[in-house]
Amino acid sequence: MAKNLMVIGTSSHVGKSVLVTALCRSLSKRYSVAPFKAQNMSLNSWITRSGEEIGIAQAIQAKAAGIEPTADMNPVLLKPKGNNISQIIILGRPYKDKRAGDYYDSTDEMMSIAAGAYKRLASEHDVIIIEGAGGAAEINLYHRDIVNIGIARAVSPHIILIGDIERGGVFASIYGTLQLLPEDIRCRVFGLIINKFRGDMGLLEPGIKQLEELTGLPVLGVIPYMDIKIPSEDSVSIQDRVPNNHPVRIAVIRLPHISNFTDLEPLERYADIRYIEPAGDPGEPDAIILPGTKNTVDDLEELRSKGMDKKIIAEMKKGIPIIGICGGYQMLGKEITDSGIEGTCGAVSIKGLGLLDVSTRFLDYKKQTRQAEKLVTGDGCILGPIRGEKVRGYEIHMGRTEGGEPAFEDDGCVSENGLVIGTYLHGLFENENIRNSFLGYLYKRRGITYTCGKHGDSIEELSGFIENHVNMRLIYRILEGQ
Repeated sequence: MAKNLMVIGTSSHVGKSVLVTALCRSLSKRYSVAPFKAQNMSLNSWITRSGEEIGIAQAIQAKAAGIEPTADMNPVLLKPKGNNISQIIILGRPYKDKRAGDYYDSTDEMMSIAAGAYKRLASEHDVIIIEGAGGAAEINLYHRDIVNIGIARAVSPHIILIGDIERGGVFASIYGTLQLLPEDIRCRVFGLIINKFRGDMGLLEPGIKQLEELTGLPVLGVIPYMDIKIPSEDSVSIQDRVPNNHPVRIAVIRLPHISNFTDLEPLERYADIRYIEPAGDPGEPDAIILPGTKNTVDDLEELRSKGMDKKIIAEMKKGIPIIGICGGYQMLGKEITDSGIEGTCGAVSIKGLGLLDVSTRFLDYKKQTRQAEKLVTGDGCILGPIRGEKVRGYEIHMGRTEGGEPAFEDDGCVSENGLVIGTYLHGLFENENIRNSFLGYLYKRRGITYTCGKHGDSIEELSGFIENHVNMRLIYRILEGQ
């Protein structure tokens, strides 16, 4: 069976996913490596080649390790829908919607599924790098915790604890987390990492020395704050976005159940991406994007109640491009009919924004999950220049949308003037052709020449950065049992 290494954190968003990604790349140069997260709660997901849905972080980690993502890497995925209800994805397939209390009643079943997935991975690889979730010291959940305590007890990994100094109180959070861990888990922790440091190391060193004396554990590294882009695991990272000085501004409507906003991250190198709340003001954007959502019906009602629907329509009448992806595409149509599958208010039929000549129906609990390659068939100022070219992406949606002029063969829709585009294809802007055509049009309207830059391998850059600031020699020694 494989050796294993686990990364747990003092809280959410301390850098667990990023560290696991870097370790997957670094260790894969010596071993066959696979990532594993027993249970993930995230609306940013990915579709494998076989059509299985997993958290996007595990897909990126698999890429870092040089292997294909599989459902075993994230056997349980929870996708919040609202009203304390989540859709449960088991081994890449939708299982059912459950309330939190009901889900926790099935902990033993979920643990068995996770353990089976881990065992399969461990039989195929040399090293499994396990990612915990949230804060590891959630003492109220120990008796039903799968992703931290549960899997740690099941496989007895070597554990790294990481804390985020930018949030303040990093020494207390690391020390407190260690003290609250059950003894059988605490003794598995072999090293500590402090993440997102900005400042003078000389001022930090006395604290590091005292922390090591108090815990009896080495600080494996202090990782400076970095700006290396890899897809975000969940919406917590949206709050970290800050306006930049790019000349083109794109307003992204921050839907209450926003999902797969990683679709938009490839645009961040070239445009000022601003997330606008439903009650907010888009300002004077060069384009508006309605992203995916886990609850199209409720989120559309939220837009309407806050007046954002009228603001979007007003911008469209000014000639501003409007792009809708997945749930955002469904909102752009004339009507949405829900038999009680999508929203939380039962069977309803509601009007869409009416910007595309399509209608969507949610008739059964079936989800389309697949990777796709399509030809650009839509016309207009954005799609016209690349008509006939191929784009790739992946679909994750319930509901069936019909009508209008397709944008990509049998997918999506484009308006007569070509400025309103809807599609089910996630990962659309990963395609250089559509990214360049879209941004090129926005830059041209500003009277500015758009230049597509060439960028290196961000994962390789990330792993090199981590290797320079973390004691990898000790990690290798631990894995080799020395």
